[in-house]
Amino acid sequence: MPDSRSPRSVTDVLRAPRFWLAPIVVVSALMSLLAALYLGGILNPRESLNSYPIVLVNQDLGDVVESDGETQEQNFGNDIAEGLVAGIDADQIDLKQTGPAEAQQLLASGEAYGSIVIPSDFTKRALILARASVVAGDVDKPIITVNTNPRAGAFSVSLTQQIAETALSEVNSTVGSELTAQVESQLEGSDTMLSGASRLALAQPIDIITTAYDPLPDGTGGGLSAFYYALLLVLAGFTGATIVNALVDGLLGFTPTEFGPRVIYRGATRISRTGTLAVKWAIMLVVAAIVSALYLWISASLGMPSPNSLGLYLYSAFAITADPIIIALGLGFIGAMFVRSITVFLVRKGTLSEYVYLEHGAHWAIGALALILMVSIGVHINEIITGLVGVFFIGAAFIGSVMRNRKVEAQDSATPTHV
Repeated sequence: MPDSRSPRSVTDVLRAPRFWLAPIVVVSALMSLLAALYLGGILNPRESLNSYPIVLVNQDLGDVVESDGETQEQNFGNDIAEGLVAGIDADQIDLKQTGPAEAQQLLASGEAYGSIVIPSDFTKRALILARASVVAGDVDKPIITVNTNPRAGAFSVSLTQQIAETALSEVNSTVGSELTAQVESQLEGSDTMLSGASRLALAQPIDIITTAYDPLPDGTGGGLSAFYYALLLVLAGFTGATIVNALVDGLLGFTPTEFGPRVIYRGATRISRTGTLAVKWAIMLVVAAIVSALYLWISASLGMPSPNSLGLYLYSAFAITADPIIIALGLGFIGAMFVRSITVFLVRKGTLSEYVYLEHGAHWAIGALALILMVSIGVHINEIITGLVGVFFIGAAFIGSVMRNRKVEAQDSATPTHV
């Protein structure tokens, strides 16, 4: 059905508020949603924890305590371990009790993001500290060591420190209350009083030391260099493939080449789309080899350590080449051939003019897929849902167009014809 509406002038289009509001509102809304999804996932990471792996190593051997002429076993390490397990949310933090050898293995493999180590003489030192509170002399506080794992990511270091500080601060107060109660019970009936300084020392008896397991060398950006290097590889592959696709198609005359307001039209080259795809692949292979070498040279010049330069170079070259092959398949061969053929076919058949809502349905489908892409950053969305969304919008547009055409035909048939 031909469109009988008269074409609008540029002035009429530019004066319409919808012309200006539509792109501004859509872009602002999508970018706001993107910002909310990205920032919402990193600003409060502790609220989004799920099975965060930390190992607990309790090596405390305990000690014998005399009370009212009787001896009994005392083991603060076991009490601390039980308190940590009971006080930590099991859904957020996966606290696994292991031996020292297994803990080091888990930290080295990145399966654990930190460890809490209670030494073998913890109870002995705690009891010595309690006795020293009424006897002159300098003694060291019992120690609990918190090992962070910087090789598991810079983000995990701060998270492990926050979790350990919160949990061990309660443990420190609990052990301090027990030691204070023991000392006071021993001083009952004597003239010796527990001084204020001794009370303060017993209130926080544990010295918590935070140290990095297998620290990263200099030049790694606190563990972020690997992330940014991988991001550069993704950008090189995706952006490089897009640029190569546009330049090759323009130079071969398949599409116009635009430089701002300047547009260059070249005659189409007699080459098949398969040949064009092969040319783009060959260019991207050369680009991957050159860019990978440049990345290595730049990173080495800036001081980034690379103990296996050859392996990193080969990995970079393959990473840059992998995505462009898929992108080139979509943009340069299958996508270009299929989309252009379908477009020409629909224009020649007048399908877009007959089914007037079909184009709008396609735009709604693209917008919905973009929205799903952003939402899937934080929430997993099943691929079946993703596929059905596009089918729904295209199908709704087709059905709407059919209903609209029948309505127009009914109105035309009901209108009397004047001769």
